[in-house]
Amino acid sequence: MSSAIGLREDFDGAALRRLARLSKSANQARRLLALAQIYDGGSRSEAARIGGVGVQIVRDWVVRFNTRGADGLLDGKAPGPRSKLDDAQRRALIETVERGPIPAIHGVVRWRLIDLVQWLHEEFAVSLDETTVGRELKKLGYVKLTARPRHHAQNELALEAFKKGALPPSWRRSEQPSRRARR
Repeated sequence: MSSAIGLREDFDGAALRRLARLSKSANQARRLLALAQIYDGGSRSEAARIGGVGVQIVRDWVVRFNTRGADGLLDGKAPGPRSKLDDAQRRALIETVERGPIPAIHGVVRWRLIDLVQWLHEEFAVSLDETTVGRELKKLGYVKLTARPRHHAQNELALEAFKKGALPPSWRRSEQPSRRARR
């Protein structure tokens, strides 16, 4: 049987218990208390019982604690799946977005996410969802902008006059009521 991996020498059981009291993470506190048991001379099996895990997981905690200290015992965020686009495909996507669509070739006057999904499938045979393409574009620094719609019969001159305040006020003071109306 192989020998157990030793713990760092710059900590002791009391220091780990103090860190466990100050920790805001219940999982980190549980792991610190289990390692404190080992510092105090307890066996790895006792530490596993305190931590509510197996001996192999206690070994993993020891390795993480030795390399990164108490922060190594915090729950990390899972990395998630790798991106389906590689660097060359991302560069091509950036160039395509920057260039804009050519209506005669692409059949659209502006890029929508669904159009970019179709373009990626035609160019690279990569199947992505619209949400995924939107996320990729956001990571690349692009934001979704839409032009404000304009009415086809909008009068530009009337709009400018309105902005300048050249229109007469829409309300006026009413005339004095007649004597008969007062009674």
